[in-house]
Amino acid sequence: MNLLLKSSTVNLQSAISITGSKSETNRLLLLQALYPNLILENTSNSEDSEVMAKALSTDYQTELVEVNHAGTAMRFLTAFFAIQENREVVLTGSSRMQERPIKILVDALRQLGAEISYELNEGFPPIRIKGKKLIQNKVSLSANVSSQYISALLLIAPKLENGLELTLEGEITSVPYIKMTLSLLNEIGVETSFVGNKITVKSLSYVPNPLPLIVESDWSSASYFYSVIALSEIGTEITLSSYKKNSLQGDSVLAEIYKDFGVETIFDNNKIHLRRFQIPIPKSLILNLNDSPDIAQTIAVTCFGLGIGCHLTGLHTLKIKETDRLEALKTELSKLGASVSITNVSLTLQSYSPPLERFPKDVVAIKTYQDHRMAMAFAPLALKTDIIIEEAEVVSKSYPAFWIDLKSIGFAIEEV
Repeated sequence: MNLLLKSSTVNLQSAISITGSKSETNRLLLLQALYPNLILENTSNSEDSEVMAKALSTDYQTELVEVNHAGTAMRFLTAFFAIQENREVVLTGSSRMQERPIKILVDALRQLGAEISYELNEGFPPIRIKGKKLIQNKVSLSANVSSQYISALLLIAPKLENGLELTLEGEITSVPYIKMTLSLLNEIGVETSFVGNKITVKSLSYVPNPLPLIVESDWSSASYFYSVIALSEIGTEITLSSYKKNSLQGDSVLAEIYKDFGVETIFDNNKIHLRRFQIPIPKSLILNLNDSPDIAQTIAVTCFGLGIGCHLTGLHTLKIKETDRLEALKTELSKLGASVSITNVSLTLQSYSPPLERFPKDVVAIKTYQDHRMAMAFAPLALKTDIIIEEAEVVSKSYPAFWIDLKSIGFAIEEV
């Protein structure tokens, strides 16, 4: 499905309710599978979370477990099935998933005694997992890898007989996501510590009583509305729910970053009000997104829409996402007239002046590369120019209602 987004002006005041964080939901779904007394509210309706829930609910007769494009599910389920005693599964995914490395996590689980083998290519899914009781409790791995490898180990740690002592070697990537995992473990009664490069998780046999847990709404999904406000006229306001001022999600740094784009964030009970205010927009921004790489695409597109430059670093994990996001950003922004350069860890966008003269006269079609964030990050540019989003249905991976919500605030969208 290709969508034409016609040049639009959003409503001066709008309100949207966004479902729970995919990151929190997938962690809590795994914990709920380990501790059935957990009761989850406001869970994500994303495709990734549905895949995760379905995989966790498969019975012992199911050998093949398919996660499609869900990278979080692949990593978390690898750890989960490794401790399911007397159960054997083959965990697989899409062709792209079979190109995304899993070796670091597999090696770490093997250090703990797990029995995992590769079905096709060494270091990549599909993998065969023979669940067993893991006795070892000490493991080390490189710290500058995807935090999902680390979180996968932490999530199963309370169910290990002797808990877990995890040593991270080198500079740690995406610390907020690690802290999110540890905070959720703390909420269900697990004792943890994170000192220097060593994380310790104590064992917890069971959660004795029903324990309700409310999932905060997704900050990554909120990022696209921050971009909308940044590209809108002064005074435009969007209210989003449900959000916490002291969020566990690393992407909540949006509230601080987008001040430079003239977006004010007002916390009001369980809601945030995003408002465009008058501010001198900088000619260029330098940001290290090591702790929140998922918002890099949104920030780069926002900068382009405003005609300002940016130098974004800490992006080394973007090359192994649903697509190579750095290459994809360079290719698609260049179609619109941007001057972009990338390395394995950074993206640099040149500024433009005056900004409104840089858009092509013909409608540009943005390729999404089966990546939900490519589709959603580029959508706000419809506030500046007509744009086509190819394979727009890809947003179902994390935000199925995205196009409906854009229409509700004034975007003119039609299928082509």
